[in-house]
Amino acid sequence: MKRIFLFILTNLAVVFVINITLRLLGVDRILNQGGGINFNALLVMSLVIGFSGSIISLLMSKWSAKQMVGAQVIENPIDPTERWLVETVRRQADAAGIGMPEVAIYDAPDVNAFATGWNRNAALVAVSTGLLHSMSRDEAEAVLAHEISHVSNGDMVTLALIQGVVNTFVIFFAKLFGILVDRVLLKNDERNGPGIGAFVAEIAAQLVLGVLASIIVMWFSRQREFRADAGGASLAGRNKMIAALERLKMNHEQAALPEKMAAFGISGGKGMSRLFMTHPPLEERIDALRAGR
Repeated sequence: MKRIFLFILTNLAVVFVINITLRLLGVDRILNQGGGINFNALLVMSLVIGFSGSIISLLMSKWSAKQMVGAQVIENPIDPTERWLVETVRRQADAAGIGMPEVAIYDAPDVNAFATGWNRNAALVAVSTGLLHSMSRDEAEAVLAHEISHVSNGDMVTLALIQGVVNTFVIFFAKLFGILVDRVLLKNDERNGPGIGAFVAEIAAQLVLGVLASIIVMWFSRQREFRADAGGASLAGRNKMIAALERLKMNHEQAALPEKMAAFGISGGKGMSRLFMTHPPLEERIDALRAGR
């Protein structure tokens, strides 16, 4: 959950900054060469902005995650819990065939953990203090194995590629919409390039299209969760993985604000809200593990 949220937030910020920069530099004027819309230039610009946003977000993922949650990397373990964390991650990373990730703890009451990083051999695995206080060692081991599986499966890289494609389509149609609004509704002279009206319309279209396009990213995230659960079961044991998910389910059912958790896609969802879930409902994940899927 937190891994996807942090990546998408960084991606949106980077894409917005790139858009503003190109606008201030007047690069948008190339879209009007030849007395009409230059679709080739529009597509190239959309590709550059779209993939720049996702790739920069991927390269920044470890740094931004540490800054946003205040994660403290364990350099030299100072207590039994930190030593156990580092050694467990080291053992699982060796079993998964990846480089040793950085291991970090961040202060938060929620039961959570995430893995991120641009490279499967240079990743970060972070756990919340809430998870360490609420879960047994076996359950925490399964959660760590789940995150190590995300790393070994290359989920962050695949997510970046999918986000790049999504960004490209969003930017292409948003810019096209902005140009059409500028010319048809505002009657701006095309020789002067897109005006401020085109920029406002473009940003509004990006917001709307970005929300709709995120359904694709969320669907991908849900599918990868099943695979990470299976990988976690392989590394830590199926019973431990099921026990960890059942503990999460119990904690969420007892939470004072279950609707907040549902908004982040943890405890399930109904109707349209399910389309924006980063994780499948815990019941479905548990059933899949029990069925050996």
